[in-house]
Amino acid sequence: MSDLPRKAVTRTAKLAALPLGFAGRATWGLGKRIVGESAEIVGRELQQRTAEQLFKVLGELKGGAMKFGQALSVFESALPEEVAGPYRAALTKLQDAAPPMPTRTVHAVLEERLGEDWQELFLEFEDKPAAAASIGQVHRGVWHDGREVAVKVQYPGAGEALLSDLTQLSRFARLLGPLIPGMDIKPLIAELRDRVSEELDYALEAQAQQAHAEEFADDPDVLVPAVVHQCEQVLVTEWIDGIPLSEIIADGTQEQRDRAGQLLARFLFSGPARTGLLHADPHPGNFRLLPGGPDDAEDWRLGVLDFGTVDRLPGGLPTPIGESLRMTLDGEAEAVYELLCAEGFVKESIDLDPEAVLDYLLPIIEPAQLAEFTFTRNWMRSQAARIADPRSPAYQLGKQLNLPPAYLLIHRVTLSTIGVLCQLGATVRLREELEEWLPGFVADDDEPEESAAGA
Repeated sequence: MSDLPRKAVTRTAKLAALPLGFAGRATWGLGKRIVGESAEIVGRELQQRTAEQLFKVLGELKGGAMKFGQALSVFESALPEEVAGPYRAALTKLQDAAPPMPTRTVHAVLEERLGEDWQELFLEFEDKPAAAASIGQVHRGVWHDGREVAVKVQYPGAGEALLSDLTQLSRFARLLGPLIPGMDIKPLIAELRDRVSEELDYALEAQAQQAHAEEFADDPDVLVPAVVHQCEQVLVTEWIDGIPLSEIIADGTQEQRDRAGQLLARFLFSGPARTGLLHADPHPGNFRLLPGGPDDAEDWRLGVLDFGTVDRLPGGLPTPIGESLRMTLDGEAEAVYELLCAEGFVKESIDLDPEAVLDYLLPIIEPAQLAEFTFTRNWMRSQAARIADPRSPAYQLGKQLNLPPAYLLIHRVTLSTIGVLCQLGATVRLREELEEWLPGFVADDDEPEESAAGA
């Protein structure tokens, strides 16, 4: 495997081949139909081949292309089963694996950033990467003080590659749309572009991770590895073992699924309240299930990795989210509508029926209505189908709603987390977490109101 392809022309050529490949396979499928094979068999083979080509290219290119693939992967549970089946394995591979960077390149980066004697900082350093992601890869080592560490090394040219990929992918947004029916791909790519500079800055990542590590240091449910050392292109943190969430999704026990789901929901809502930061990259590759809780060796804790993308929310999650959720559950259509208008979810030029807006929202927030809720792929698909069907009132109303920029990342993180919960098939006491951590959800909440724009 050669170094990360950096030249824009090389990367653009690989990405540009994707739509051509899709078209070629469509022609191949038509040919198979003409000679008598069933539509179902041909369709399945077509999806399989498309998935293999798409995610092979995204994984090889790393950078923004792989980041885009990871963002898509958390929405897998919204796909119809006949489409999801062929994609699932390819999508999951992108969550925590990619072709590795050559050893010579890793050593060159470490020598440039840590000094010629960089090896003296480690008692041990494994050249074979333990994990590879969109802008860097992780090596296992032992720091000079004896601590086991994860050494994150950024790919040379990662910034250029990210921007080049996302610019190119935005041109293909319409063609890539069918991968996730009902999802608008272009805003997702635009948002990923906005986050590129932050994710490339390991100093910002180190600050966000250390803030979480300190806040959750004695937490019985969540473990965040502490930062050991940071410099440009290199981030060293404590190492944590555990079962990747992708493995729990594939073949975990129901007990593991439920525990992982509960802790994931708890971290989503408690993190901003406790740190003023929202972990904004909730794909399964960034979480581990760790054995041995405080009360029972058979208990589990959630290990959280990768703080390269965070949303800064000094006051926690915006109070209007909790207020609107509570009022929707209480059937207060007029009050909900007024709040949505005030926060910019309904533009001044649009006039909607408050009862219709309530009917649109209620099915989506079903998990918050019950003491506990079982998240399933079928439930996620039913919601996606309802909102994506051009013939449905929900689709027509949804087109008229607006997502204010201050809420964009919060919305994507929440949807992504729900997608992972559905992949887990977890039974979660979501309402319990909302009551404890979401400002405004409890009617007599005494936290000050704060809009997302103010946060």
